[in-house]
Amino acid sequence: MTDSKPLRVLALCLGNICRSPLAEALLRRELEAAGVPAVVDSAGTGAWHVGELADPRSREVAARHGLNLDGRARQLDTADYDEQDVILAMDASNLHDARRLSPPNAEARLTLMRAFDPLAPGADVPDPYYGGADGFEAMYEMLERSAREFARRAATGALGG
Repeated sequence: MTDSKPLRVLALCLGNICRSPLAEALLRRELEAAGVPAVVDSAGTGAWHVGELADPRSREVAARHGLNLDGRARQLDTADYDEQDVILAMDASNLHDARRLSPPNAEARLTLMRAFDPLAPGADVPDPYYGGADGFEAMYEMLERSAREFARRAATGALGG
């Protein structure tokens, strides 16, 4: 990545309807606030929800915090490994799947979203799909902290390799 190219970031979860769409919106907001030119997207490792809007509960928590989740779910594609600079997996299982699916000599750096969470570095973002509204708010808080720290490091050139 050069200074003239925007940072390309992909948020990755299982179905691309709960965690990664919210992470995408938060990363976009925090990178913009930090003055980091970026292109942010999201995807899922599975195809169950391709073409669907984000889960209504994710859209609701996003709206409460001034974010709009209007994208449609898509599945991780082999091209993502060369088109992205960083792929941020929501949990260890997503990270394992992303590594397993990665083509040889892929360009993207694969890491956990919460590798950037100052309160729990390297922890999973729990999937709130089968839980209640409180799980979605807790997810938001984890993702916001992680996105803010990711943006701070991106702005200072401290993302690491």
